[in-house]
Amino acid sequence: MGLIDLTSEPVARAAARPPLVALEPRVSTARTDVWKRAIDVVLGTFFLIISVPIVIVASVAIVLVSHGAPIFVQQRVGKNGKPFKMFKLRTMVDGAHLLHDELRHLSEVDGPVLKIRKDPRLHPLGAFLRKTSIDELPNFLNVLFGDMSLVGPRPPLPCEVVHYSEYACRRLSVKPGITGLWQISGRSNVSFDEWMRLDNLYIDTMTPVGDLGIILRTIPAVIRGVGAH
Repeated sequence: MGLIDLTSEPVARAAARPPLVALEPRVSTARTDVWKRAIDVVLGTFFLIISVPIVIVASVAIVLVSHGAPIFVQQRVGKNGKPFKMFKLRTMVDGAHLLHDELRHLSEVDGPVLKIRKDPRLHPLGAFLRKTSIDELPNFLNVLFGDMSLVGPRPPLPCEVVHYSEYACRRLSVKPGITGLWQISGRSNVSFDEWMRLDNLYIDTMTPVGDLGIILRTIPAVIRGVGAH
């Protein structure tokens, strides 16, 4: 049994590679990139170190309750439509990604995303890992690799991006993040349109103080677990 499952999300052939998208560019400066990366490296390293014991324990628990590798690697869409491999703790049974299209009709949220409160693909620990956001701890590796930021829009699947409007595509003009305005505003309890509005609001107003504020507000949001499924 390997540590990492390299199986990526199956999507239609047209979505196998993220398309070129029309982005409304935001004003970005070298100074913005510097402070953003500095926060990511410093705090990302800190969070990664303290999360290692939790990831190890969770990985062992996943192996005990479900067949397959504990770490799931999935293709996501990053800044300017560039694909990258995102690391997560596996919350579903091995091979659950093959049922993505078949279960789309069960989605409990609007828009091109699949969210099911009692997802039948979850293994016995899956709901707990999602509610506590423990499954996202390996994302800190993506932050240090430079594919993600601590704060920003969540990285979408290629099969979601092909259904984006130009307004939704604008969220791809910045690096995706582990947390953001959507995560501290109710997550899956927020409509897709409101989700896109929050991401665009962040793009227009992000500052160092604002990012630190979102990171601090993420802690109580995770504890409450509102909208996490």
